Parts: sequence; structure tokens; C-alpha cells
Amino acid sequence: MPQSEAQHRLGKTFHAFLTAGDWDGIRTLLTDDATWALPGDNSISGTANGAEAVVERAKKIASYDLDFELLHILVSPENMALSLHNTARRGEVRLNEYLSTVCRLRDGRIASIETYLSDVPGMNAFFV
Repeated sequence: MPQSEAQHRLGKTFHAFLTAGDWDGIRTLLTDDATWALPGDNSISGTANGAEAVVERAKKIASYDLDFELLHILVSPENMALSLHNTARRGEVRLNEYLSTVCRLRDGRIASIETYLSDVPGMNAFFV
């Protein structure tokens, strides 16, 4: 299978596990030392270190009942990114952000995730 096809499949699988709440499935996609960095100053910001912390972050984000709309899966020679449109509502507070979740790969698994956001102030207001 071509590298780009494997990367695309990994991205689709990560998104499918996230939307289904399959935390064990997400864990299988990660290296043991995986990290996930998110900007902002809120309950999900900062860097999660280690596969278990990355899974816990995914659980916490999903606990806010987000709609994770997958727009595109992007590939580079070695890595993969998800282009997403996340929306949610918590009372009167709405989340409506576009983001790119860049996954650096090692041996076919996700070694690090870095998320780029379109609306950090909106994210800060939503994830309190």
C-alpha cells in the first residue's frame, strides 16, 4: 500500500474512533510516548504527554458533545493532518471553530499531535 494511502487510512480511523468514543481504538493508533499540544488558556489547553494522557484529552474534548466534522485528510511525505470543523453548544455558549490537527507519525502510528485553531478566544470561552 502506498504511504499516502496508509496515512489517509490512519486519519480516517482516528476520526472514526474519536466520533464513536472508541478510546481503546485511539490508544492503538498512538505510540507510548505520544503527545498532543493545544493552544489557549482553558481546560483542554497545553500538552498532554504520553498515550494515556492523549486518550484522556480526547475523552474530555468529546465529553462536551462536539460535532467533529471531517473536512479533509491531508498528507505530507511523512505525516498526516485532519482538517475539521468543530461545533457544539453549552447553554448560551457556542463553539464554531475550524482546525487542523497535525499528526506526526512514527512507524505507522501517531507520535505527536499539534492542533491549530481558527478561534482561540472562542475555544477559551467554551472549554471552561
